[in-house]
Amino acid sequence: MTSEPMDMRQVGLVGTGLVGTSFAYALIIRRLASRLVLVDLNHEKALGEVMDFEHGLSFARPMKIEAGSYDDLAGCRIVVIAAGTGQRPGESRLDLLGRNAAIFRDIVPRIVKANPGVILLIATNPVDILTHIALEVSGLPSSRVIGSGTILDTSRFRFLLGQYYGVDTQSVHAYIIGEHGDSEIPVWSMANIGGVRLQEFAPLKNRRYDQKDMDDIFIRVRDAAYEIIKRKGATYYAIGLGLVSIVEAILGDYRRVLPVSTLVTGAHGVHDMCLSLPSVVGRQGIEEVLALNLSNDEAEGFRRSGEKLQETYRLLR
Repeated sequence: MTSEPMDMRQVGLVGTGLVGTSFAYALIIRRLASRLVLVDLNHEKALGEVMDFEHGLSFARPMKIEAGSYDDLAGCRIVVIAAGTGQRPGESRLDLLGRNAAIFRDIVPRIVKANPGVILLIATNPVDILTHIALEVSGLPSSRVIGSGTILDTSRFRFLLGQYYGVDTQSVHAYIIGEHGDSEIPVWSMANIGGVRLQEFAPLKNRRYDQKDMDDIFIRVRDAAYEIIKRKGATYYAIGLGLVSIVEAILGDYRRVLPVSTLVTGAHGVHDMCLSLPSVVGRQGIEEVLALNLSNDEAEGFRRSGEKLQETYRLLR
């Protein structure tokens, strides 16, 4: 696989709140970009973040970091959008929609005007509908409008399954698909550890496979954000790392399979809505959406997840 030359690795970030700055910090540590442009409604806040990041560059790799305007995003291959209002304690992700949709309808056209060739990576919640809105108002092909989707849910899922079975998280292959939110679906039918399905792996650990335990793990995954928000007010470190993994796949043209939110056009009965399915992510953005052989219950859950988001989207319009 080929990698982009470093002078092509320019990344923009709109929104320097907790999620945006967690992403930026991880990006700097991973040494992936040659230039990072921070744009925020509060320009002084963006300037302060730039100063703080610059003071640590002697511990990382030299790169250009600047607080700019939308016009300064012109050279960026990817622009991450983390702008919007945050999720309040006890508030569902869908409750955020009305407040954040208006923000997106303002900022997305400004980004695309400055940089028509950009790949947009959406992090703001509710991420699936906001990805759909970004696609609608940008005029870009769906391959270049990507939502972070269930990348974090999937990471939580793999972590908890790894804990339960006593193996490293990276040896767990399992996905959460659908909405990043309450209607998301665990794909139990394909979950495995090192290619061994969970039902067959459990006896190797001298234990019985217990679907109730698995369902409890999924509930912990689904409700993780609420639990974290209750304790510390917001989630940001893990999604920051997840965003970096998507950016890395694009900049390096790694064709990495990631569960990101993208336009679904018929899979499992869902039409014209952005939801998460495992997708091949590379230099051009989303290069292929994988067709999963889901169980009947999983396919029905995916369809219902799509219908829920479509109904909310229609009410918004």
